[in-house]
Amino acid sequence: MSKNKNGRPAKPRPDFPLFPHATGRWAKKIRGKFHYFGKVTTDPKGQAALAKWLDQKDDLLAGRVPRPKVEGVTIRNLCNAFLSRKKDLLDSGELNAHTFQDAYGTCQRIGQYFGWDRLIVDVVADDFDGLRRQLAKQWGPARLAVEVGRIHSLFRYALDAGLIVQAVRFGPHFRGPSRRIMRLERAKKGPRMFEAVELRAILDAAKQPLKAMVLLAANCGFGNSDLAHLPTKALDLKRGWVDFPRGKTGIGRRCPLWPETVAAVRQALDQRPTPSKPVHRPLAFIMPNGEPWAEVTHEHIGEGRVEVRRRDAIGKAFDALIRNLKLHRAGLGLYAIRHTFETIGGDSRDQVAVDAIMGHTRDDMASVYRERIDESRLLAVVNHVRQWLFGETKQE
Repeated sequence: MSKNKNGRPAKPRPDFPLFPHATGRWAKKIRGKFHYFGKVTTDPKGQAALAKWLDQKDDLLAGRVPRPKVEGVTIRNLCNAFLSRKKDLLDSGELNAHTFQDAYGTCQRIGQYFGWDRLIVDVVADDFDGLRRQLAKQWGPARLAVEVGRIHSLFRYALDAGLIVQAVRFGPHFRGPSRRIMRLERAKKGPRMFEAVELRAILDAAKQPLKAMVLLAANCGFGNSDLAHLPTKALDLKRGWVDFPRGKTGIGRRCPLWPETVAAVRQALDQRPTPSKPVHRPLAFIMPNGEPWAEVTHEHIGEGRVEVRRRDAIGKAFDALIRNLKLHRAGLGLYAIRHTFETIGGDSRDQVAVDAIMGHTRDDMASVYRERIDESRLLAVVNHVRQWLFGETKQE
């Protein structure tokens, strides 16, 4: 293949619509974004690349994701189209990086099991039965149920997006484990919550800021992500309230704070390290190195691929603490304190108020019409949990 004066591969002819990119692929910049059409080394004259460009040209120039021909849609085509849409949602902030990584992992498993060039129309019920058997050997019932749900969503997308004209037939057995199996599995692991004596031992042993975070979890049912992303402006320590929407659903949450929680949070804020970046300054809790305690980030690494990185230092610190206290058991982490709040808070017999503090919503007309909940009801719930934990009630 001929090369230009810089020693790089040259176009086959001056009017060739593609150019050899520095990454070694035939490329074209369209609407401010690079698109690639195969490796130069395996297609030195660009014939295959040109054919691909001509096939996708109309869609790309119009800003659309190129759609493969309906009669020849492969698993690769489906996964590329599905992840392209998910990536758009990720870029616009409508999807978090954690969820994108889960979708990417599902696509990888589907491609590896069925084969990337397998036509979707050729995948039948027996294939899905085999896939389920393989997944069931690797994972427990809970994770199996989630993965089966993701696979159903992936193939439903093929129909909804017009990649296929007839719904995929999964067969009668490609579904999550039965409720009975799920109940037995949960019973085998034991309750996913802490007892009052265990929580008191954890609080006695915890150092700041972990102690403040454990108290917020017990007081308001906060999870790891809630604690890592809690902004100081959400805290009204003078009145003893926190007002912080649930990140997963965007549902508003207001929670009265115990005196113990207020005192611990004040102490943690007094000892708060300097954030390493301006973007982290609003956070209430910062690690000694200036970074957030938990974070999910992503980076585009080309050809629609996204590398997702997760860090949960809160979970690791809590896990180390309960192991040291001999309280660790399978499935028990800081998030189990959220289960504890839901369980004990429910004994207050005001589930509506518990849901409001937890950030839960119900698909019923009462939830649609309900505009607010009186603060006294929220106070009654957290007082009930405090009574259970410490054996005394907050005086107002």
